[in-house]
Amino acid sequence: MPESAEGAPIAHQSPAPANPPPAKQRHNPLHGVTLETMVVALADYFGWDELGQQIPIRCFQIDPSVGSSLKFLRKTPWARDKVESLYLFMLRDQKRSAQE
Repeated sequence: MPESAEGAPIAHQSPAPANPPPAKQRHNPLHGVTLETMVVALADYFGWDELGQQIPIRCFQIDPSVGSSLKFLRKTPWARDKVESLYLFMLRDQKRSAQE
């Protein structure tokens, strides 16, 4: 067995598979989308005023910013769920508009 510079045995590592298994999240539109991306996209699409009406939380209604929103949403699962749901609605609405 080969040894490291310190003299300890080096465990054999198998190479990564050439073809990784199919992604389990392939059809999940939220996969790989950060919370910041969602908040920025929603603020651009709806504007802060409308976003505060759609999801009535203080970080969207009073002196809104991406930073304050992220801080709150990361600590509050129910609010994050609402943001994700509205983000999915926005994606569907944009897709419908593009098809017309």
